[in-house]
Amino acid sequence: MSVNVPGFKSSVVFDQIEKALQSETVKKETINKTKGVFELGIKNAEGKEQIWTLDLKKEGTVKTGKAGKADCTIKMDDAVFIEIASGKLNSQKAFMTGKMKITGNIMLSTKLNNVLELAPRSKL
Repeated sequence: MSVNVPGFKSSVVFDQIEKALQSETVKKETINKTKGVFELGIKNAEGKEQIWTLDLKKEGTVKTGKAGKADCTIKMDDAVFIEIASGKLNSQKAFMTGKMKITGNIMLSTKLNNVLELAPRSKL
């Protein structure tokens, strides 16, 4: 099932992460570094919300929708997510200024940047 959702610029990032995780080596390294499940709620310009779940605890998968219990839930606008993924905005600054909301294991959220590096910035 594709993680690409029409109307969301963020889809490109999740698609790239999913492709990177197809490599068993990358998958194992990412799971070992991350050890958590992220649920990302992204709201697009039309106000629609889409959820992506990154299981980087056991499976090493990217899925649309909720998939079990997340260790860390993050919500933000599509444009903010793209800025963070492209390196134009620091995720800590986004959190401190209220552009990103985090619930659950806040310390795990610091590992999101490592995961986003799986998506080549040149494609954003």
